[in-house]
Amino acid sequence: MIRHIVLIKFKAGIEQATIERLFDALADLGEEIAGMRGFDGGLSVSPEKMEQGFRHGFCIDFDDVSARDAYLAHPTHQALGAELVAAADGGISGLIVFDLEMA
Repeated sequence: MIRHIVLIKFKAGIEQATIERLFDALADLGEEIAGMRGFDGGLSVSPEKMEQGFRHGFCIDFDDVSARDAYLAHPTHQALGAELVAAADGGISGLIVFDLEMA
């Protein structure tokens, strides 16, 4: 299993409704991509306050590398990814993407 983790530092002034729309659209990809297990996303609730401005994030679990790769190549993911980059503080620098292989 692959856990796809994305942390986002949104620009000041991005409305919560915009963030929710993006997250909902990403979650909906699970209906189109075999092997996408689910989507969890939202605002950090860490009491440590070590987010360094990356206050929003999401995780998606995939059955395997092939399912993750299908997600990455999917045209809707490509479009939503471009929207995330545009909404992120500093563009691509406002995103952290980390894929973890789970046992």
